Amino acid sequence: MANPNSPPDTLNTIGVLKRREIEARLLAPFVEALGAEFGRERVVEILRGVIVAIARQQGAALAGQLGDNSLGNFRAATEAWKVDDALHIEVLEQSAGRYSFNVTRCRYAEMYRALGIPELGAVLSCNRDFSLIEGYNPDVELTRTQTLMQGASHCDFRYVRRPTRS
Repeated sequence: MANPNSPPDTLNTIGVLKRREIEARLLAPFVEALGAEFGRERVVEILRGVIVAIARQQGAALAGQLGDNSLGNFRAATEAWKVDDALHIEVLEQSAGRYSFNVTRCRYAEMYRALGIPELGAVLSCNRDFSLIEGYNPDVELTRTQTLMQGASHCDFRYVRRPTRS
């Protein structure tokens, strides 16, 4: 998928929220056009798979950029998600083996709703979370049972580092 000779991804310097808006404004009409031709459900399924693969690659690249794949470094890296007041986060637990927080406001969800594409928002943003951490560190498991994007009162992110495999 990614070309190993391509320059590093520095697009988050514009802020992840702005980046997702640019992607959504381009992809939504593309998905609609392809959906009319090939069936929307199949097109969204393919898009979901592509986003998952990209997120996994980005997670691995993030671990490489940070020099290790610890939860502490991951916590620090998630600050980029909050640029432009994009997320309001309530941290519940931080340790070497756990990072738990609730997202109480998500401007990503608000933006996708304002664009009239909340279902694509889940695919383009929420869909990334599990694959990103899998690429970053396969020994860290994410559990999330609800999201603001789906109408819940908050998103519940629970990262747990499993015992290292032998």
